[in-house]
Amino acid sequence: MTLQFKSRVQGALLERENLGLTRSLNVLDAGNQVSTRCGDALFVNFSSNDYLGLASDKELVEAWQKGLDIYGAGSGASPLVTGFSPAHASLENALCEWLGFERAVLFGSGFSANQALLFALMRKGDLLLQDKLNHASLMEAGMLSEATMKRFKHNDVQHLSKLLSGDENTLVVTEGVFSMDGDLSPLTYIHHITRNNAWLMVDDAHGVGVLGEYGAGSCNSVGIKPEILVVTFGKAFGLSGAAILCSAELGNYLTQFARHHVYSTAIPPSQAFAITHAIGMIQTQEWRREKLRELSIVYDEQLQSVEGYVKTATPIKPFILGTAEKAINASCQLKNEGFWMTAIRPPTVPEGAARLRITLTANHSVQDVSKLACALIKTMESTL
Repeated sequence: MTLQFKSRVQGALLERENLGLTRSLNVLDAGNQVSTRCGDALFVNFSSNDYLGLASDKELVEAWQKGLDIYGAGSGASPLVTGFSPAHASLENALCEWLGFERAVLFGSGFSANQALLFALMRKGDLLLQDKLNHASLMEAGMLSEATMKRFKHNDVQHLSKLLSGDENTLVVTEGVFSMDGDLSPLTYIHHITRNNAWLMVDDAHGVGVLGEYGAGSCNSVGIKPEILVVTFGKAFGLSGAAILCSAELGNYLTQFARHHVYSTAIPPSQAFAITHAIGMIQTQEWRREKLRELSIVYDEQLQSVEGYVKTATPIKPFILGTAEKAINASCQLKNEGFWMTAIRPPTVPEGAARLRITLTANHSVQDVSKLACALIKTMESTL
């Protein structure tokens, strides 16, 4: 019987290879910086989610080092045993004060936070309504939960409204900024139609730090407050981990029943210490968001007439190629020009929507973006 496992693995790998969808790991030196190296080749990195340029910032590195001096390396246990330190408590308090919630519950990743919430909250007979383009962590958790899950058309408030019956306990889940398209959820309208007959959960992994007053995120930028807000620390914060922001009552419920929280070792207290410092940097260093706006203008001006260009209000700039083969070829050509560019293919995006996922960071220069635009135009001309 165990031979079936071997056959299954080989068959799946061969199928993915034949479809041109094989993924591979690349060893990058300084992959969290603008200038990165793979082997002997040097690249300008346009594939990082480090939107504010904090991941290698000396001030933040020093904060983590200080945290290590105070708390040591690991947390030693789960939060409910001995793993919850003053650094974790301070981080929760800083998040609540900044984002306007009563409670923050910490997790090791956004994937864990999303799954913990849906598994703990949703029960048989509940209705879960998700945007069709929500992250895989949300979709998988929804499918595996006891609730009935339905997907509404991407950013289609009218379709969502039709699915809202009002007869069940209903949770509506959307992202603030969609990671592959860089577009914004119509949060004002979704909040309006859900506020009397459903709870609203917003995953703002790609919005917090970048949008809103003092970087408070997508919901802040349009003046709404969902029942549940998920923020992650692996993008604009320059670190890793996540938190669920919610009411004190729901926070206590998650402390009791969210298995990813109860049974996982807490993030290192030194990391929590560094994340709290990153919050201060995000709030006070407005120049980082101003730099992103400047770079977006340069990007738009130089590429708006090129086929495949998509205008967004975020640092995520999808460039649509269509087929996986075209996306891979374009990625390879750009790497030959010295730009590290990731080809995004199905199943991450729908068939026919393969793309380059270009991301801008506050550490890029205007010259970096201009040179990328020239290389991209050259690449498109050679592939047409």
